[in-house]
Amino acid sequence: MKEIKAIIKAYNTIPSGTHAALATVVRVEGSSYRRTGARMLVFDDGTWIGGISGGCLEGDALKRARLAINNSRATLITYDTTEDDPHQIGVGLGCNGVIDVLFTPLDLNDKNNPVEILKSCLEASRDTHVLLTITALEGNWDKVATGDVIRYKGRDSLSTLKNPRIETAIFDNVLQQIAENKSAPAQFSADRSSIEIFIEILPPEISVVLMGHQYDVYPMSRLLKELDWRVSVCGDVLKINPQIRNYANTIIPASEFSSLTIDEHTAIVLMSHDYKTDKKNLLRALQTRASFIGMLGPRVRSERIWKELAEEGNPVTKAEMDRIHAPVGLDIGAVTPEEIALSLAAGIKAAFANRNGNFLKFRETPIHPRT
Repeated sequence: MKEIKAIIKAYNTIPSGTHAALATVVRVEGSSYRRTGARMLVFDDGTWIGGISGGCLEGDALKRARLAINNSRATLITYDTTEDDPHQIGVGLGCNGVIDVLFTPLDLNDKNNPVEILKSCLEASRDTHVLLTITALEGNWDKVATGDVIRYKGRDSLSTLKNPRIETAIFDNVLQQIAENKSAPAQFSADRSSIEIFIEILPPEISVVLMGHQYDVYPMSRLLKELDWRVSVCGDVLKINPQIRNYANTIIPASEFSSLTIDEHTAIVLMSHDYKTDKKNLLRALQTRASFIGMLGPRVRSERIWKELAEEGNPVTKAEMDRIHAPVGLDIGAVTPEEIALSLAAGIKAAFANRNGNFLKFRETPIHPRT
């Protein structure tokens, strides 16, 4: 999401007379530094924002983007780093993957160009958005072209294709990708026509609510800001470090906790360092849709809170316990507030990615799913 925001910011300030193209990774086979959905905004003066690789493909991407601008036509380019061919861009990098990149020239007057659609997603509510990018077409397609992006909002969003059989097939596939919460390329054929699309599942940014006002809220807010996650601090406003205002999106007193927008993409971290306050805040957190609830302190402290809540008639259920991470964070030997912030942020990311946070050298399968 941080990359998309940077691209939109640069797009919004494009000088008059400047032309631009958007490069998007739409398919990855094998290993690659960047995954599908990685983007790079390229200007005709050679500057760019974002990236489609670790820096090895960007030079050629500049040339491809300029060609797309000059030809006023979207182009799909395949970079193959698996072949031992000295003429192949990327050979010798050791990535051992195949990457499809779509280069789309941007019509700045078109409110449906790819960047404008990304803007509309970010300006909308905290929903998970689904974007369908057309990467290749064969046959009779009068209403759509390669490079077009359809913002999917249901079956009716596909009516512009004017091909009922393909629309049905895409609809079924999109439902599957939504259920799996996974972006993927797909190809469909019917009635002597075929279409290739990149189905992108675009969730909102991770939101983190820090419930506390002690000094360790400051390094945590600063790190989360660097990750471009949404940060809300809920505590005694008069005691909160004033510098936190440079990093937090929202700072409110504990009495206004219910005013926060908390959804399944939200993590709540209880860090007041006060036993009674954390106990009260745990009950508040459990009443929300937050999928991650972290509690600072040793396990025995958390177990004592759960025991007391049960004795008071508010037992923590099995389903609720699955949302609670106590002690919160990954075991990295953190000691200082900054190290603890790193441990907490890494733990939140691992939980949202359904990973265990272990060393990658112990992982027996590829880091990313492969096609």
